[in-house]
Amino acid sequence: MAQKDRKTRKLRGSRTHGYGNTQKHRGAGSRGGVGMAGSKKQKWQFVSKNMPNYFGKHGFRRPACMIEELNAINIGYIDENLDRFVREGTVKFEDDRYIINLTDMGYDKLLGSGRITRPMVVTVKKCSKSAVEKVKGAGGIVECAEREEKVKGE
Repeated sequence: MAQKDRKTRKLRGSRTHGYGNTQKHRGAGSRGGVGMAGSKKQKWQFVSKNMPNYFGKHGFRRPACMIEELNAINIGYIDENLDRFVREGTVKFEDDRYIINLTDMGYDKLLGSGRITRPMVVTVKKCSKSAVEKVKGAGGIVECAEREEKVKGE
């Protein structure tokens, strides 16, 4: 659009530029409030059309005391780093088996991702079914507090 065709050029000298009273379309008076002010009154049409979920409660958040963050470790990671753990002294090698106490190492759960090639005795609070199967398949034992309780209950 050419500069000479703009509405403001045509309305120069008209004082109100087509908005009626001088007060209209000047300053903050025509805005109807700052931000979301008037969203249930004069701005309701805009809010109901463009922000349909603005008002009301949506979903739910669990209390922080109910959320338990587990520090988990995979079988494959243990198998890859077994020699390092033995050097550090966190894992012991006795009777052709590696003895691993994951609770002392700061882990809460044993997961079954990866491959295991050596027999080991693992002590942990929680463990997955696949982790137990893989350790037993390699000739090892999993001492899992939570799994034993579930087996007794069945």
